[in-house]
Amino acid sequence: MTPLDGRLMAVEEIAGHLCGGGAALLPTDTLPALACTPSSAAQIWTLKQRPQDKPLILMAAEVSDLLDLTTVIAREDARPLADRYWPGPLTLVLPAEGTLTNHLNPGQDTLGMRIPACAVTRSLLARCGPLATTSANRSGGTPSCSAEQAAAAFPALPLLAPLPWPQPSGLASTVLKWISPGCWQTLRQGAVMIPNGTS
Repeated sequence: MTPLDGRLMAVEEIAGHLCGGGAALLPTDTLPALACTPSSAAQIWTLKQRPQDKPLILMAAEVSDLLDLTTVIAREDARPLADRYWPGPLTLVLPAEGTLTNHLNPGQDTLGMRIPACAVTRSLLARCGPLATTSANRSGGTPSCSAEQAAAAFPALPLLAPLPWPQPSGLASTVLKWISPGCWQTLRQGAVMIPNGTS
């Protein structure tokens, strides 16, 4: 037994917890994540003590779950990047409308999207659908790099089983924003090095 055993939930159990409006801690290929369903995303800003103007990332299991949310012209530009770097540590910020944007990026018309290279988390995403996510640390604090650190930052939340989690890279994802046809802006240089000319 470990101190975290009582907080571990398997994929099916934690999917039910999330779909019931709860938040949870998940492994990813970059950093541990704090996650909930998009309709319950308001709690993440509260849990993290995070400014409302800092958007959340929508993670999903399949490319179509994400690219179908954007415009046709942005999708055409995003598809080659998605095919090359997903699953993986690349977040694409794409134009979007509707309730998802309201929940994850209030007042704006874009969504950050990613498919993590972490099999157990993708299996959860396939079961419960796309999730609103952010790094599992208090706003302004040092990012958690392990299940234990994430659990210490959010002691009331369950963790996705099993432990140990896959070793994350410890580097945040690279963030690219679509500006116009053929034009991308690098918002954050992270784990993926994008060839010159993309941004």
